[in-house]
Amino acid sequence: MRSALNLARQGLGRTAPNPTVGCVIIKDNHVVGRGCTAISGRPHAETIALDMAGEQAKGATVYVTLEPCAHEGKTPPCANALIKAGVKKVFVAIKDTDSRVSGRGIEMLQEAGVEVEVGLLEKEAYELNKGFFLRHSKNRPFISLKTATTSNGKIADAQGQSKWITGELARARAHLIRAQHDAIAVGVNTVLVDNPSLTTRLDGVEHRSKIIVFDKNKRLMGNERIFDNDPIVITNPDLHEAMAELTSLGITRLLVEGGARLVSAFLKENLYDQFYWFKAPKVMADDGLDAIAHFNIEDIEQETSLVHQETIQLNEDVLNIYQPPIVIPVVTA
Repeated sequence: MRSALNLARQGLGRTAPNPTVGCVIIKDNHVVGRGCTAISGRPHAETIALDMAGEQAKGATVYVTLEPCAHEGKTPPCANALIKAGVKKVFVAIKDTDSRVSGRGIEMLQEAGVEVEVGLLEKEAYELNKGFFLRHSKNRPFISLKTATTSNGKIADAQGQSKWITGELARARAHLIRAQHDAIAVGVNTVLVDNPSLTTRLDGVEHRSKIIVFDKNKRLMGNERIFDNDPIVITNPDLHEAMAELTSLGITRLLVEGGARLVSAFLKENLYDQFYWFKAPKVMADDGLDAIAHFNIEDIEQETSLVHQETIQLNEDVLNIYQPPIVIPVVTA
């Protein structure tokens, strides 16, 4: 199952609105088939793995990171494909919360005499496809925030000049993070000041995230570089409603890159799942622009109750990864 999860991880940011799924087929203690959801979401992982296994799938054991689909869409149900292949047993990491499946795939397998076990590495499978599950439970995508600052929390000098705060390795890591998200969001000020392309530029990786621009006052001219890639312009100032709008468009993983006001707005609403903070060993003058509007570097971690998850050294730069505070429900008598 860990191998299946690693396969699925390759599809992060590339399969929306479908989840990214991994499948491994074992026969006589050997891997005879493996697959992950293809780019754009089809074919499904089970189909690819079964095609690889061929006749060896009969009597085999299958490990799949999400319940096999049970509905007829653009492709036949994967549950049916497993049944027709004659597999003996299926380990499912986690049930599908899509109303078209939601246990029906497991039922179909069991009714056909296939042994099914559910829950192997369930937590890891949930975290991998959290954006897919959040679409159904919270009507929003998985949300990552990202910023790159000097050691004193500045993203640009007083004139707004900010190019290359971090080094080459940190920038490559930032592009890898882009590649793992369906969409990249920025505020209108970032577009008007920096005129970015917001493309993924990483050797060996071909990926184009959708571009989202928050422009509640409709200040975009239409000739900015982002318009080469058909951006989605959000004018709704309510972030929760905006997230629901993006969910309806099939976005499951959103990376919010800036600017300071937009990242700050998501932080204040506690509307995020992961926060990537790159720090370079540089100092800018106090009149430089703060990375997080309305917060300073000394109080942001305390005031937002960020939970530190990991520190990654990237040559001279550091990437700190945070999660939102854990909310413990109050139980009343």
